[in-house]
Amino acid sequence: MKLPLFPLDTVLFPGCILDLQLFEARYLDMLSACMKRGEGFGVVTLIEGEEVGAAPSSFSGVGCEALIRDWQQQPNGLLGIRVEGGRRFNVEDAEVQHDQLTVAEAHWLAEGQDMPLTDEHADLLGLLTALGEHPLVSSLEMGDMPSGVQALVSRLAYLLPFSRAQKLSLLECEDVAERLKRLNSWLEDLQR
Repeated sequence: MKLPLFPLDTVLFPGCILDLQLFEARYLDMLSACMKRGEGFGVVTLIEGEEVGAAPSSFSGVGCEALIRDWQQQPNGLLGIRVEGGRRFNVEDAEVQHDQLTVAEAHWLAEGQDMPLTDEHADLLGLLTALGEHPLVSSLEMGDMPSGVQALVSRLAYLLPFSRAQKLSLLECEDVAERLKRLNSWLEDLQR
């Protein structure tokens, strides 16, 4: 399916909330078209280029669908939207339109078998709960209990100060057990 892309200096994960301010005509038009069709758009991570101005020269080959959950006019006059991460996708055949909006053929990625939360995940759940008490995190309204390991890893990866490359490697990773292993390893590095 054809999917408009919004290249950003961040990594969006399924089930995670992202607040954006739109002011460029290409993204305002994109938002209008998405809302009329009842569809989302794709968030991809910038590799080279800028978020504003000309279409970026390089972005990640894997992205996350952004489902529009809310919008409102901001005090600064810009349009604010809140999106929730949906399905992961591979980018294929991206092209820049005359208005500088990038559109790509998106191939939805199948999610691997999830793992249930058990007592061995208590420390990670405790960390997520502690993060949820921070005012900036609580404003994202992601406080409900994750449904499984996949959601737990996604939320922690999204909220913790890992590098873009680390976060992107988790988004790209097909295996939930491998995502959990990488997350635990990076947490050990942060604690050192």
